[in-house]
Amino acid sequence: MNTDALVIAGKTYHSRLLVGTGKYKDFAATRAAIDAAGSQIVTVAIRRINIGQEPGQPSLLDVLPPEQFTILPNTAGCYTAEDAVRTLRLGRELLDGHSLVKLEVLGDPQTLFPNMPETLKAAETLVKDGFDVMVYCSDDPIQAKLLEQIGCVAVMPLASLIGSGMGILNPWNLKLIIEAAKVPVLVDAGVGTASDAAIAMELGCDGVLMNTAIAHAQNPVLMASAMKKAIEAGREAWLAGRMPRKLYAASPSSPTGGLIGT
Repeated sequence: MNTDALVIAGKTYHSRLLVGTGKYKDFAATRAAIDAAGSQIVTVAIRRINIGQEPGQPSLLDVLPPEQFTILPNTAGCYTAEDAVRTLRLGRELLDGHSLVKLEVLGDPQTLFPNMPETLKAAETLVKDGFDVMVYCSDDPIQAKLLEQIGCVAVMPLASLIGSGMGILNPWNLKLIIEAAKVPVLVDAGVGTASDAAIAMELGCDGVLMNTAIAHAQNPVLMASAMKKAIEAGREAWLAGRMPRKLYAASPSSPTGGLIGT
């Protein structure tokens, strides 16, 4: 029995890898990658992917049914609190009252860095409106704590810019957020390859959300499998507790006593 489970808004998940559903060539490719990743939570950009708002068109829910996956509607493409709130209310209607959402309010279309004043404003409205809010944010420990105090169920600081694949650029800030948080902390944005995901987990993150790193890999299904293993290995390493770093070995890893000639 796995006792090391991820719990978000009172629900338990065995996978700590959350994946996006955009940027694939078609819905079949999306499903194949998600199966390889072993993910249970999949995030959907309401403004970009059809989950029922376009009747008669192919719906992502045909290949990722809510009975099998937790669908996490997100506000990708929103630049104001008002737009983000409106988008997530639409998502709740489309998903029959589903309350778990991912909030992101962007600051500009080039960097996709979060607009934190608008993010905080939207988070307050959504929490009061009964949503369980997972929130994309800057890697600022103070902002993360404010979002937690508002009532967000998870904070999701960026590792580096969305879609950049630059990996974790500021592990020290992530550690500060992790140490202070009483809700799950998941890296969101910037992961490029499996080692980035493993490092996030070794730092003590509760999970990682990614999209481009898998969807834009030369072999998305194989990369999804690699990410699954990296998340699991990184989590186990964090639980195990790494050895301390030393400039040089003060004592050998194997005893010298009893060796021939000693």
